[in-house]
Amino acid sequence: MAGYFRTALLLAAMTALFVGIGFVIGGEQGMIIAFVVACGMNIFAWWNSDRVVLGMHNAQPIGPEEAPRLYELTAGLAGRAGLPMPALYVIHEDQPNAFATGRSPERAAVAVNTGLLDMMSEREVAGVIAHELAHIKNRDTLIMTITATLAGAIGMLAQFGFLFGGRGGDGRSNPFGPIGTILLIVLAPIAAMIVQMAISRSREYEADRIGAEITGDPRSLASALMRLEQYKQGRVNEAAEANPASAHLFIINPLSGMRMDGLFSTHPATENRVAALEQLAARIGPPPGGSTRIPAVPPRVGARRPGPWTTGGRRNPWG
Repeated sequence: MAGYFRTALLLAAMTALFVGIGFVIGGEQGMIIAFVVACGMNIFAWWNSDRVVLGMHNAQPIGPEEAPRLYELTAGLAGRAGLPMPALYVIHEDQPNAFATGRSPERAAVAVNTGLLDMMSEREVAGVIAHELAHIKNRDTLIMTITATLAGAIGMLAQFGFLFGGRGGDGRSNPFGPIGTILLIVLAPIAAMIVQMAISRSREYEADRIGAEITGDPRSLASALMRLEQYKQGRVNEAAEANPASAHLFIINPLSGMRMDGLFSTHPATENRVAALEQLAARIGPPPGGSTRIPAVPPRVGARRPGPWTTGGRRNPWG
């Protein structure tokens, strides 16, 4: 509940920031125009976000014929989470990573990099998939769309500030004066970005927690996060570098040169996430039978490139 409360508080703060800046810089008219335009742009992006981001990363759809064991694993976890089976995609990328997208659970998709399937044990893959299903269950795509809408509207209001020349849209004097207006124009989008990043980090912690509850095995996700952080080093994700706006979707930051829980990072520090999962594991105890007990999937811990991929000519340990 703390994660939801923090997200609601941050959304309220961003809304208040938007309303206050709208009155100071653009008056009522400028605020309404900027908000309508920003909403239209972001609603269009949200409606098409799954197709856009999957195409951006050249994700290829896979079904039970191409990767039956991965499909069964995901179906078992989705059943535990009370979700419909999401569409599955594979990205032929050596950097281990994964993300979920889609505007609703019925339209959701989970994409995994081949690097993740090559390097992770089945228990760890289960932890990663459960984390992505938690994002779907929490409707985090909707939450991030709302924050993007508000952040975009604040940025547009800042542009209106230049057009209005330090006066509100209704002709009244700006109480901050010319210098105050310039500072507000510069600092307001930065403040909005900080709040947006804080919301994104909050949702990652919440997805870790709920994903661990889905598997009943927090340490499987903790182990996966440590290995993902380790194995991403030296493996550049070209598609993510070319499209950094999609970085917040991934389970770990796919961009190079950003390895700290900094002010502008979309992800918490991996060691902080692992520590939180270890605390959760200590509270709930070991999983029954010492495993995630996903039905219909035989154990294959430590598998690495044992079989051919049937899509794209790559090798598939999950076929």
